[in-house]
Amino acid sequence: MPDVTDPDAELAELLAEVRRIEVQARRLAAGALAGGYRSVFRGSGIEPDTVREYDPGDDPRLVDWNVTARMGRPFVKTMTDERDLAVLFALDVSPSMDGGWGAYSARDSAARVVACLAMNAVRAGDRVGLVAFSRDVDAFVPPKRGPGHAMRIVRDALVLRGEAGGGGLAAALDRVRRVVRRHAVVFVVSDFHDEGWTSSMALAARRHDVIAVRLVVPETDLPRAGMLRVVDPESGVARLVDTGHAPTRKAWHERRAAWDRRTVEALARAGVDRMDLSTPRMRQRDHVAQSLLDFFRMRELRGLKR
Repeated sequence: MPDVTDPDAELAELLAEVRRIEVQARRLAAGALAGGYRSVFRGSGIEPDTVREYDPGDDPRLVDWNVTARMGRPFVKTMTDERDLAVLFALDVSPSMDGGWGAYSARDSAARVVACLAMNAVRAGDRVGLVAFSRDVDAFVPPKRGPGHAMRIVRDALVLRGEAGGGGLAAALDRVRRVVRRHAVVFVVSDFHDEGWTSSMALAARRHDVIAVRLVVPETDLPRAGMLRVVDPESGVARLVDTGHAPTRKAWHERRAAWDRRTVEALARAGVDRMDLSTPRMRQRDHVAQSLLDFFRMRELRGLKR
């Protein structure tokens, strides 16, 4: 662990983390995630263009049986404008994202989500962009193609630090809606410790395919540590909490459950899909990839039932 007071050591550790994430994301983009991504996010193409070898997770309805029989292995059809698709990451960079449990902070997990999805997107020929937010919109990176551009977004996901205070999520969604006129896929990656975003989310979902990636800390008991000084990372307000007081512990659990319920209900009202990603207590090599694969399968199965 580097000395956080040494900027050179902190930068070296950050660059090493970027490289680790890049290696993992490239490996996953060449594996099972690739087929799942292409199958779920197919764009608006309607005319067959060419064929490619089948990847696990591809839509079986796109199998070209003539080519498959001739080549002796499965091939699927692609579409002429299939990959004319922009993928935007609305990324929370507020102070609350530094929280977490165990091996990863919410910010670490968010960077891994962005890396996996961005590398899959550019491998499929899609454009990727970023709108980072905290109290307001902190950065906007227009969608472009290419792995270099994708890794710029991953670096921003790790480096950008925003200010405390709410309102940025609504502002980010409004920015996407104003700037990105054509249909796009928008991943909102956040812990959703914000207020006033429901109407902006619903409006964005009318034009775009909006997916909420919610970073959640696994349920755990409030530690019995006597009097603790607790600081709200969003507001900066500090207060003393008696962690051994039974009514206090009960109220803490009730507030947490109520907040979780309100967030889930608000996302459902806005009409967006939700993927919850827990921050694991121990380092897990593919904890993000497995959650994405499960989400892709859910979307694909739902599409097949329509």
